[in-house]
Parts: sequence; structure tokens; C-alpha cells
Amino acid sequence: MLTVETLKEYGANVDEGLGRCMGNKELYLRLVSSVPAEKSFDVLKESIESGDLNAAFEAAHALKGITGNLALVPLYEPIVEITELLRARQEIDYTDLLSGILTKKEELGNI
Repeated sequence: MLTVETLKEYGANVDEGLGRCMGNKELYLRLVSSVPAEKSFDVLKESIESGDLNAAFEAAHALKGITGNLALVPLYEPIVEITELLRARQEIDYTDLLSGILTKKEELGNI
């Protein structure tokens, strides 16, 4: 069950995230609970698989904002990494980075 405590165990900086939600715990938990269904994860995956680094960057950048504002550190950190690589349009194998992000998204969804 998604609670402040389970998010802390996940590694989220709950105090920072709550601060951005003006201390409104219900709002914060509602926003966090919507993250695993965020369509930008699908766009990121599909864009990387098809080699569309521009679309992948846009999706990663959107996810960076969402996860950063909610202080979801375990998701935010690898998303920052992939965003910066995509910003530079690095022609590399993104499989491991993408897999790590999707694993952390799934972990969040299972809380």
C-alpha cells in the first residue's frame, strides 16, 4: 500500500516531495500513484527501440520533471542519466539504462 512510509523505504525523499505539495499528503500520494501509468515511459521505451532519440529525449525530459518534482530519487537518478545522454544524442545501447528505469517504475507501482 502506498504510504509515506513505504515511499521512504523505496528511497523517495518524501519530505522534499511533500514540500512541493505544500504538505498535502493526500495530493502527494495521489500524484505519486499516477507515475507508474505515465505514458512517457511507453514513449521512452518505444522511441529508444525505434532509434528515435529526439522523441526519446522529450519523453525522458518529461519523466525527469515528474519524478524530480515528486522527489522519487530511485527513478529520478537513472532518468537524469538517460536524459543527459539523449540530450547529447549519444549513439549508445540504452538497453540497460532503460531496463533499470522500468524496473524502478514497476517497483513503485507495486508499493
